[in-house]
Amino acid sequence: MTNVLNDFELHDSYPYRVLIVDDEPSQRMLEREILESPKYRVVEAANGESALASLREQEFDAVLLDVRMPGMDGNEVCRRIRTELGLAMLPVIMVTGFGGHDDLAVSLRDGANDFIRKPYHPMELMARVDSAVHHKRLTDQLDSAEAVLYALARMVEAKDEYTGDHCTRLAHNAVVFGEALGLRKDELTALRRAGVLHDIGKLGIPESILMKRGPLSAAEWEIMRQHTTIGAALCEPLKSMRLTAPIVRHHHERWDGSGYPHGLAGEAIPLLARAFQIVDIFDALCFARPYKPALPVERAVAILEEETAREWRDPDLMQVFLDLLARQPESLLTPGDLTREAEGLGVLLFREIAKSGALDFDRRGDVP
Repeated sequence: MTNVLNDFELHDSYPYRVLIVDDEPSQRMLEREILESPKYRVVEAANGESALASLREQEFDAVLLDVRMPGMDGNEVCRRIRTELGLAMLPVIMVTGFGGHDDLAVSLRDGANDFIRKPYHPMELMARVDSAVHHKRLTDQLDSAEAVLYALARMVEAKDEYTGDHCTRLAHNAVVFGEALGLRKDELTALRRAGVLHDIGKLGIPESILMKRGPLSAAEWEIMRQHTTIGAALCEPLKSMRLTAPIVRHHHERWDGSGYPHGLAGEAIPLLARAFQIVDIFDALCFARPYKPALPVERAVAILEEETAREWRDPDLMQVFLDLLARQPESLLTPGDLTREAEGLGVLLFREIAKSGALDFDRRGDVP
């Protein structure tokens, strides 16, 4: 476990997202200046309702919450963060210029993690926030069921010498495409998660089929197709995977109804699954696989157009994707250093499992 902690300290990726909640503009400005970019990305809220709205729409690593505010005070906001929003692990640091031990007790009872009094030294505030955000990222990475799922999915990827950083590329490219489609933040998060988890069901497929170099028989294909339902079953128990599980289940459906596992057609296929499959197919075409070499982008585009003409793909989504590829090819083809993106998707936990000797990979000993 010590190795994971050290790795996390080295690779914990910026920026940390902090929500500042205070009715005083000068106080929000002060805290924003202390928590400067690029280490922190700060969002401000002037009252409790705005704070709760931001927390519903975005993910944060910590909240700096003023206790004394008109209307809904900080303690009520904290209580609703814990109960109404269900954010039990989000660090909440109460900031106040008043109160004694009784006030502290009330804040702690309502779910606060820490307490800082005004006036404070900037280094004190930074130290409190640093501690909170590091703990949040570590908790997210090591203790959540999501992290375990990501690590399991990385095991599937690591067994295949051809996929490389396929999952991480998909996580990145699916979000880029989702942004071009104007999807909500929670939908973009689901696409990012699906990048890693879409093939997790292959854990339940025999290796003799999974790693077969030649064509699969009809019976073998029948077994291989089960990976979508197995993967969805692994994801569905988690509330956080509500939008991701349908992508895992349906990313091999076809627009004309000839896909699997349920033969859904047209808009009966979930929108996120339709979007994700385009990115998945594009990546599979542009990178080498056991059964094919990497294809030039022009040939990959031609195949996507052919499949759309055969009514396998959503024509409207495909047009958006091809337009994006034509306008901004670098956003999909050269996404840059994916190391930090990968670290947030189960890589650190996977590496620790691999180092322990619990895994024995004949083909690859690590993931990107």
